[in-house]
Amino acid sequence: MADLVAGSDKYISKEAWLSALIERHGAARQEKFSRGRVAICGLGGLGSRVAELLTRAGVGYLRLIDFDRLEATNLNRQLYFMEQLGRYKAEALADNLRRITPYAELDVHTVRITEDNLASLLADVDVIVEAFDNATCKAMLVNGVREQFPRCHLVAASGMAGFASANAMRVRRLSENFYLCGDGRSAADAGDGLYGARVNICSAQEALVVLQLLAGESVNIV
Repeated sequence: MADLVAGSDKYISKEAWLSALIERHGAARQEKFSRGRVAICGLGGLGSRVAELLTRAGVGYLRLIDFDRLEATNLNRQLYFMEQLGRYKAEALADNLRRITPYAELDVHTVRITEDNLASLLADVDVIVEAFDNATCKAMLVNGVREQFPRCHLVAASGMAGFASANAMRVRRLSENFYLCGDGRSAADAGDGLYGARVNICSAQEALVVLQLLAGESVNIV
């Protein structure tokens, strides 16, 4: 096939990949997606799925940040596989995203984000995605981004646990560049915590907000 990458029977060419994306998204939006630079902080149930959706949309650059390793309880909702258990999530996720397309630029960091390294890790991106599962870490990231990168778009999440109706989950604009997805209240309990279907609704909300911001169409967000 003419579209296959030279020397490979697995991938179509970059031009064919881009053409397929333009067919679905339109040329103008796709150009903006392709130029987009996004940092994803936390690569669990939220972050791994946000990364997948942005990769499938043809976002050109993703900075993947997570210090954690994959364990069995992650598999019900995260974009990983059993043979990857024990690996760093950031490295395993990069491998999985490259199976979707080899043409996204993936910048992998297997580190914990702290107040000391936040500025260096999150510089030079258009949108920062908060995808932590710890309230203290969420607050640290949100406060740090709003203090150090006040003009950068921040998309965060709160409340996606439990088995309640998905209709409670929504996107809210909290300030000029700060958006919050989820129901804002549900928390995980032992034996009744995080269900992949509900978590993925929130990750899809985050991913859609990111795409709308990259396209310059924030009027569509809320």
